[in-house]
Amino acid sequence: MSVVSSWRALRAVGAVALLSFAALAQAQTVFRVTAIPDESPTELARKAAPLVKYLEGQLGTRVEFIPVTDYAASVEALVNKKVDLAWFGGFTFVQAHVRSGGKVIPLVQREEDAKFKSVFITSDPAIQRLADLKGKDVSFGSQSSTSGHLMPRSFLLQAGLNPEKDFRRVAYSGAHDATIAAVASGKVQAGALNISVWDKFVADKKVDTSKVRVFHTTAPYYDYNWTVHADMPAATRQKLAEAFLSLSRETAPGKDILDLQRATRFVPTQPDNYKGIEAAARSAGLL
Repeated sequence: MSVVSSWRALRAVGAVALLSFAALAQAQTVFRVTAIPDESPTELARKAAPLVKYLEGQLGTRVEFIPVTDYAASVEALVNKKVDLAWFGGFTFVQAHVRSGGKVIPLVQREEDAKFKSVFITSDPAIQRLADLKGKDVSFGSQSSTSGHLMPRSFLLQAGLNPEKDFRRVAYSGAHDATIAAVASGKVQAGALNISVWDKFVADKKVDTSKVRVFHTTAPYYDYNWTVHADMPAATRQKLAEAFLSLSRETAPGKDILDLQRATRFVPTQPDNYKGIEAAARSAGLL
């Protein structure tokens, strides 16, 4: 091979290497976001779309929403740094915090999450209070759900009711909207779920409140947050937190995002806020 041919071959190899490096660099700059699947996949995608676009502008990089199949998958994705940001319920955050050895950090929560509540709903006229659930078929959401399982179970135990002993059947629907559907269709006589999902269904007239009603609302507790891995650079973490904290209803994009997130605004949060959730999980034997 001549010197010229060798040089051309080297240039070709170098060009391919540069393209490969550029492709790798581009892949590494994608900021990945996930969320616990507490609602239908289509609803989660709808909620994520404007937030993804907003974060791209704030972070100056491509942002991608990565759906997961179940709550456990969202925990593993963040703990193993397969995603950069995760929308967790309080219990899922506690699971990730324990699973990672304290290596995940809750950045922000909705203002509403400092005083979150669950509701118990029914289509049975005979059910008026928690004690009336004895001998009934009752549905929770996902087993890893804070507002759809852990905290409702905790309040039931405080009321002297053990689901496995006192209910005829304990069901797990997998998501809050599925719990509403199970009660509305008569598959179960009652169910427990996130109050904001219930309020949204009522506001959108997606549930007939003449047939399905709330008969008990829990005391408040801390719940959802946006969480990152502790290995995220501090500067990125700060930029991300500021992006959420600066969302305002005074702007059209801000109002759209906050409405979809069912948030008045986002506020800072910290691990200690979820100590009560951890205690409830350990007391219920779920952690």
